Amino acid sequence: MHGAAVWGVASPRRPSRVAGVTMAGFRVRDLDTLRMVPHPAVTLLLEFGAGSAVLDSAAGQHRGSVVAGPGLGSGGAVQARGENVACVQVRLSPVIARAVLGTSPADLDGAIVSLPDLWGREAARIRERLGDASSWQDRFALTDALLARRYEEGPPVAPEVAWAWHRILAGRGLTRIDGLAAEVGWSRKRLWSRFRSQLGLPPKRAVSLVRFDHAAHRLVAGESAARVAADGGYADQSHLHRDVKAFTGATPAAVADEPFLAVDDIAWPFRGIGAVDPPSGRPLGRPEGGVLRASCLPPGRASRRPFRRGRPL
Repeated sequence: MHGAAVWGVASPRRPSRVAGVTMAGFRVRDLDTLRMVPHPAVTLLLEFGAGSAVLDSAAGQHRGSVVAGPGLGSGGAVQARGENVACVQVRLSPVIARAVLGTSPADLDGAIVSLPDLWGREAARIRERLGDASSWQDRFALTDALLARRYEEGPPVAPEVAWAWHRILAGRGLTRIDGLAAEVGWSRKRLWSRFRSQLGLPPKRAVSLVRFDHAAHRLVAGESAARVAADGGYADQSHLHRDVKAFTGATPAAVADEPFLAVDDIAWPFRGIGAVDPPSGRPLGRPEGGVLRASCLPPGRASRRPFRRGRPL
């Protein structure tokens, strides 16, 4: 239960200079056992301030700034809690994650990794600078500059792998993966191997994750499970139920009232930001700035109540 806990949610006024990067800022005084719902991106949590979030997983507890591959929280296995939490959450497209992180998402092996273990002293420096910044927009600018520099210095993924990912993303998980290899001129074995090693998940898993993400947000928006199943590429409603259960450990009805998903469209007004249109290579979507205060209500009400705009935190 989250009661009437108030979330401070901020979003950048302008898009990242790197296509495939989206971010949001959060302040939560009392974060009480929040389920992490899987998302088709690499998650980078940059903490600052006196408080600290705790991520509980099967592997133990994780504190401070962390990074995790696509699908963080699959099976309902990861929960967040803490007091006076302040962080910038970054979502990295798997296509750019290897360059930004300095390692492939596949090397994370599905685990939550401490950012200092990955970046060394640079993790401590960015935490300090975020804490010293006077506004959310300054924090977003600092984070974006860091990510852009690392992206320029890091190794890119193969163009064929990037193309396959963007086809899956643009198709909202309805893409037939059997035809992807033929489209890029590779053998199926070669594409599947490169896709897994460079992006951190196989194509079939990527399709399922993207399809689930769209289904989950439609459930939060109040659409019926039957309609979501029929339109979302599922064989029937039972298929949707099994998929949602596999990704979250919860039923579609419970996922529809997830507090974090209710906040999601506020933190990322356009969830497609950073996605790239395959034919043109241009970024899709434009973020909007502003700070919002979101009241996380008990299950059964969170996704049905509009959020109020408030003063910057």
